[in-house]
Formats: sequence, structure tokens, C-alpha cells
Amino acid sequence: MQTHNLGYPRIGSHRELKKACEQYWAGKIPVEELVNTGRNICIRNWTLQKEAGIDLIPSNDFSFYDQVLDMSLTVGAIPGRYHEVMLHKNNSELDLYFAMARGYQKNGLDITAMEMTKWFDTNYHYIVPELYKNQEFKLFSTKIISEFVGAKRAGIRTKPVLIGLVSYLLLGKEKEEGFDKLDLVKKLLPVYIQILHELRVHGAEWIQFDEPFLALDIDSKAKEAFRYVYAEIKKEFPTLKIMIATYFEGLNDNLPLAVSLPVSALHIDLVRCPGQLDEVLNAVPENRTLSLGVVDGRNVWKNDFQQSLELINKAVAKIGTERVMIAPSCSLLHSPCDLDEETSLNAEIRQWLAFAKQKIDEVVTLKQLAANSKESQAVPEKLKDNQQAIESRKTSPLIHNSEVQQRVKAITEAEAKRRNTFAIRREKQHKALNLPLFPTTTIGSFPQTTEVRSWRAKFKKGELDEQQYEIRLKEEIEKTIRWQEEAGIDVLVHGEFERNDMVEYFGEQLEGFVFTRNGWVQS
Repeated sequence: MQTHNLGYPRIGSHRELKKACEQYWAGKIPVEELVNTGRNICIRNWTLQKEAGIDLIPSNDFSFYDQVLDMSLTVGAIPGRYHEVMLHKNNSELDLYFAMARGYQKNGLDITAMEMTKWFDTNYHYIVPELYKNQEFKLFSTKIISEFVGAKRAGIRTKPVLIGLVSYLLLGKEKEEGFDKLDLVKKLLPVYIQILHELRVHGAEWIQFDEPFLALDIDSKAKEAFRYVYAEIKKEFPTLKIMIATYFEGLNDNLPLAVSLPVSALHIDLVRCPGQLDEVLNAVPENRTLSLGVVDGRNVWKNDFQQSLELINKAVAKIGTERVMIAPSCSLLHSPCDLDEETSLNAEIRQWLAFAKQKIDEVVTLKQLAANSKESQAVPEKLKDNQQAIESRKTSPLIHNSEVQQRVKAITEAEAKRRNTFAIRREKQHKALNLPLFPTTTIGSFPQTTEVRSWRAKFKKGELDEQQYEIRLKEEIEKTIRWQEEAGIDVLVHGEFERNDMVEYFGEQLEGFVFTRNGWVQS
């Protein structure tokens, strides 16, 4: 039985990537320093997973901005308006890349960014590929190859991750009329073949193709594209081990298609759709390995080992240990990096949590438990501790308040209805507020100035006491109120200078919420 991971967070445990990118954009560090930051994050991520015991560690899951944008640059899907960016001798490939992501306003140019939209039903957003009729593709960026080689030099043979060709096209948008983006399959496939040739030459054994569209409703043309692409890849690389990764939903009507594709392994999301396992086990061919996504890649909660083991044991009983892989449900991109950084969390709550690093450990522990591993006496103890944590979360008074539950049960239909009609309420409002017919106001918060942010930082460090901090905030509030009065605003706001993040600030005033210090997730 093997373990693998679909992808790891790339921001760094202390948001090193975010800070380095912002410094580079501001012209404060050279491109070499930014690249070095990215390289260090990659090596740390690979090493962490290797030391944890992951058998197949992903590469090319790192990105300076977005994995779909990476693929666009890789295959040369670069809209024409960005070509001028590369004409300036001081610009690097990364400058072109960031121009596509963020726009470009330098050297007399004013170029708009590419469109951004939600990555399926997550809070992550990706840069939408721009696709044109008769578009030509070529291998432009070799990041995927250099990352694999970099990992190999560090002593780690990785499993390169690519967005599958069909899903890549389906993620894109036609920028001119009269064609279907899937018509570009045969033009794009040679570039994918070239990438695979390069990876194989450098010693790649496993390749992961992310094809999340196999978990959505797709038409017959898309299904035919899947069949064609993977048949061609198999013909070109008969011994290369290809894994297709699906996630965020079950295969459902696409199950016959998914199991018919000539690949070595199929990954399914058993967190979002555990009920698909029986059908998949009945349909999967004898020469296919099944990757079970049993550790939730999209939340912060500890895995229930007992539930996961039931699914793993069912698969092992049906198809055998050697044809089963254990993995997170999807890339851990959607999880915070490391719970070890949260030293100030309530101990009871902390035992319920698992961030990306801990989820990697869960995958390995599940393999040991499923195999009744004798490697360590600690393995059965881990199961016991896990079940105690799961039970604790089910019953803890920190999140189960009997008084609130009783009050909710006592709510009547009458309490969901207003006592007065709008006509009566409007009259009372006019008398109480005495506002003009079209009152003016603002949304609420004013910009948090550099001074306000520095006061908050000093207050948190103990360099400003609470009284000094509040005096300065009140002075800032008064300035804001006076400015609104002079401007003629009817309904004033105080500017909200005391708050940090708008969600965090209100949550901190309420029971039943806890806040991390380094629980960042890239969105």
C-alpha cells in the first residue's frame, strides 16, 4: 500500500511567499531573491513529506501565483497584449507571468490583467486561460521540469502534477466567436507530450493529471476528448505511470468513462462523496490502482480514523492491498500550513485540529493502521488518541451549549415575523431619525492608515498600553467624523479603526470562536 499527496500549501508557514512577492512587486528585492524564496519553500515541503513517510511526493504544486496561470505560461497560451512586456530588456519571465496575473503599468504600457474566477466551489481563485480559434501552443516555460530536477538534486524523486489537458481547456474562456475551446485538443496535445518526454528523460516514474471536470456534468464532446487524449498518451508512453486525480465530488455518471481511461491509477474524493466507493470498486479494472482520498484537504478538523479505515478496509478486501493508495481528498492548498505554529490555542480545541502538515501525518498513520503495522508501538496509541479527540469534539461544552439549544428549540413562528408593517415602521423611522429624503452615508470602514496599523502592532507587542492605544484611536475617529460633517454626510460612521480583520474583530467579541495566529490559507 502506498501513500501520496496531491499538493501542498505553497505560501510558507509564515507567509514567506506573500511577503517576498510583495517586496518584489515594490522593487525592494531582486528576482533572484524571490526565486530563492520559492525554491526554499519547495525544498522544505518536499523534505517534510519525505520525513513523514509519504511515498509519492508532488512537485509542480508550487506556484508564485496560480497553478492554472502556470499551465498557461507552460504551454505558451500568452495573450498578445503581453508580448510587449518581454521587449523590455530588464523584464524576466516572472515579470511576464505577474503581468498576466496583475496587469502591467510600467515603461509607458497600461495592460489589463487576465480574468480571475473561483476554483470550483472553493474559496481559491484562478487565472482564466484566454483561448482563441486556431491558437498555436508551444512549450514556453519549463518550470515543471526544473522543479522535478530540483527535487531530484535534493534527493527526492517526485510525482509531477499537471492540470489535465481537457480540464485546462474547460477552465478557459473562448475570446472570439465561432469555435469551441475543445477544438484545440489536437493543437495542445503535442505540448503535453513534449513535457512528458522531458520528464521521462529526467527519470519521472509517476505523473499526476488533475482532471476535476470528471466530477462534473460534461457533454459527449468532452468525454470523447478525454478518451482521445489518454489513448494518445498511453500510445506514446506505454510504461509511464499516469494517475488521474478527481476531487470535489463523486464520479457519478462519468464513472464508466473514468475507469475506461488507460492509466495506472485513479484518485477519487471519498470525503465529498464516500458513497461512490462501492460503485467504483465494482467497476475498476484489474490493472488499475485506486487512490482513496480519505483525509479532508479542505478543512481544519482532525480525521476520524475509524471512518477512514472502514473505507480503506473495504477497498483492500475487494481489490487487494497493493492496488490501494491512501491520500488527502484533494490538494492541501486549501488548508493552513502547520498546527505546530499555534502555541497559544486552547489545548482542548487544538486536539481537534489538523493543518496540512498534520494531515500528511494522518495519511501515513492510516496506512500503518490499515496494514496493522508493527513498525511502532505508538500506532495503536494514535488510534486511541484520535478517537478520544473525535469524541471530545462531539460532546465538549465549548461548542455544545445546552442553554442555546433549548432557546433555539423554543423559537415560535410568531417570533420570525415583524410586529409592524413597513408603512408603520417607516413613519416611526422618519420621526426618530429626521433624515432628508435621500440621505447620504458610507459603507462603514475607512482605510486603515499606516499609523493605525503601527499602533496596533505596538499595542500587540506591549509597546503601547491600552489607554494610549484607545486615545490614539479616538483621535482618529474624531478626525473622520469631523471630515464627514464638513463634507455634508447625513449618516456618519466612526471609521472602524479599532478593528483588525472585519471577521476576526467581531468573532473575538463572541463566545464560541477561536482565532489562530498563523492559520493562513491562500485564496
